[in-house]
Amino acid sequence: MTNRKTAVLWAVLAAALYALNAPFSKLLLGSVPPTLMAALLYLGAGVGMAAVRLVQRRTGKTPAEAPLTRADLPYTIGMVVLDIAAPILLMLGLNLTTAANAALLNNFEIVATSLIALGLFGERISPRLWGAIALVTVASMVLSVEDRSSFSFSAGSVLVLLACTCWGLENNCTRSISHKDPLEIVVIKGFGSGAGSLVIALTLGERPGPAGAMLCALVLGFVAYGLSIFFYIYAQRDLGAAKTSAYYALAPFIGAGLSLLIFRQKPDAVFLTALIIMMAGTWLASTDHAA
Repeated sequence: MTNRKTAVLWAVLAAALYALNAPFSKLLLGSVPPTLMAALLYLGAGVGMAAVRLVQRRTGKTPAEAPLTRADLPYTIGMVVLDIAAPILLMLGLNLTTAANAALLNNFEIVATSLIALGLFGERISPRLWGAIALVTVASMVLSVEDRSSFSFSAGSVLVLLACTCWGLENNCTRSISHKDPLEIVVIKGFGSGAGSLVIALTLGERPGPAGAMLCALVLGFVAYGLSIFFYIYAQRDLGAAKTSAYYALAPFIGAGLSLLIFRQKPDAVFLTALIIMMAGTWLASTDHAA
C-alpha cells in the first residue's frame, strides 16, 4: 500500500471515530455540564493515549518518532488554546441544536481548514476544492437559519460553526508539527486542553455529574478525540491539512446518521436539502486530486 493510500485510510478511520462525538456527547450532556464535558473529552484523550505510550514502552515497541522541541512551542500553544475553545463551543452548541444538525455542520471544518491553509501556508486550493468550499458553506447556512421569515440564525448552529473555525485554525497549527511524534502531540492536546477547560468549568461553577456519565465521557474522549486525532496527524503527513480535512468530512455524515437513529428523529426537508448539498461538496473535496 502506498503512503498516500495509507494516509487516506488513516483519515477515514479518524473520521469514523470522531463521528461518535456528536450523538454520544448529546446523550451525556443531560448529565454533565457542557464546559466540564469538553474538559472530560480531552482529558480522556490525554489519559488514554498516555496509557498507550506506557504500554509501548513496557513492551519495547515505542516507534522512532521525532519529539517536540522548543521551536514547536508557538504551534503547540496555539493548538492547546484552540482545543480549549473549540469543544466548549461545540458542547454549548449541542445544547441548543439537534445532534444531527451539529454533526452535519462539522463539515464546515473543510472550509475553515482550507481557507486558513491557503492564507497562512499558501497551500494550493484547486477549482474543484473551491467548489466544495462553496457548497459546504451554502449547506451550513441552510442548516443555520432558524426563522426563515426574518432570516435569523440558530444560536446553536452558530456556536458549532465557531467551533469548526477554531478547529480549522488548530488543524493548521497541528499541520506544522505533524512530522513530530503524533502520540506525544495527542497527550499534550489532551492534558493541556482538558486542564484548561476544567479550570474554566470550575470557574463557571459547573459541578460534576454522576460518576458513570463522567466515566463514559472520558472513554468517549479517548476514542473520538484521542485515537481520532492520532490517526488524523498520521494522515496529514502525506495529505496536507486541506486534503486530510476533505477525507475527514465523512465524519459529519456518519455522525448525523447515528444521531438520527439514536434520537429517532425524522429529518425534515431543510435537513435533507442541506444534506444533499453537503454531500455534493464533500464529493468534490474528496475526489480532488490536484497536487
